[in-house]
Amino acid sequence: MLLKARVAFVTGAGSGIGRAGALAMAAEGALVVVTDRDGDRAQAVCDEIAQTGARAEARGLDVSDDSALTAEISAAASRHGRLDILHSHAGIQIPGKLEEVSPDQMDTSWRLNVRSHFVAARAAMPVMTAQGKGSIIITASNSGVQYDREMIAYATTKHAVIAMTRQMAVDYASHNVRCNALCPGFVDTPFNNGFERQMGGRRALEAYIAQSIPMGRWGTPEEIAQGIVFLASDQSAFMTGHALVIDGAECI
Repeated sequence: MLLKARVAFVTGAGSGIGRAGALAMAAEGALVVVTDRDGDRAQAVCDEIAQTGARAEARGLDVSDDSALTAEISAAASRHGRLDILHSHAGIQIPGKLEEVSPDQMDTSWRLNVRSHFVAARAAMPVMTAQGKGSIIITASNSGVQYDREMIAYATTKHAVIAMTRQMAVDYASHNVRCNALCPGFVDTPFNNGFERQMGGRRALEAYIAQSIPMGRWGTPEEIAQGIVFLASDQSAFMTGHALVIDGAECI
């Protein structure tokens, strides 16, 4: 097993990519602390993991609460005596161009898509540097390596979080703590509701997928989860500061 005896902490793990990553890491031997703003959804994922014979814990967590986020990460490390993997995944998608996005909406995007990842990494880093090893995975998007039409808040924050992740990678490489950004393209989850509204409905979004992605289809959460396992495990032991794009060549 690639992650045997390791402890992973995942935010936004109640559905979609976060859920798939939690399940995949548990299947590879990790004890996964599954967190989500909806505690019932976190518990449901935890129960799924338990049914496979793997190990997990569920916690309700709003990542926009700095104190709660820091406390949960510190408590998980304390309970288990280590923290090997942080997948800081929770985020938000607010569509719109400049005049359509309010300053408050931009602040919300920044708080969830950048600040929460900063706070989570800041809580995990001392534990990982003390134990001499760790992997921090921050979910960005392929919108962080290209520009989406009429998505100023989303694209801006996703570019910013890739820059932040690379800065952390450089600062902590000598401590053997790796920091990488996960950059999914279109994956068929409810997270795409913003794009769907912007494009005028599900049918229009499906047409965009078929025409604009060279592979001609959505990605699946399970395909992205394999990238998460790769970044979490020693398979990527010499990789840090990387933006791992998994998008069917959409951004090319």
